Amino acid sequence: MNKITINGLNISGARSISINNGRVVVNGKDVTPDSKEIRIEVHGDIETINADACESISVTGTAGTVKTLSGDVRCGNVSGSVKTMSGDVHCGAISGDVETMSGNIRREK
Repeated sequence: MNKITINGLNISGARSISINNGRVVVNGKDVTPDSKEIRIEVHGDIETINADACESISVTGTAGTVKTLSGDVRCGNVSGSVKTMSGDVHCGAISGDVETMSGNIRREK
């Protein structure tokens, strides 16, 4: 079972995280923090992360798909794709595509 930390709030057993217009939803439940800067840390595996904007996304484990318009992505292996419009991508093996318009892409071993 994974452990998710969003700005210090701990949640266990998340499958999906989405951020839309500043609202953070985990497994369909709104868990929006008070802060405008959102930092997501996943310890374990996660199916999907889809964020319009966040400060950073970090996954220690395997991710299915990770998408963000703005924010850095750091994760282990990705079974799907990673896409960010503005941010760096640092990941292990990526089975799908990896894309950033404004940032660096680095594969970590």
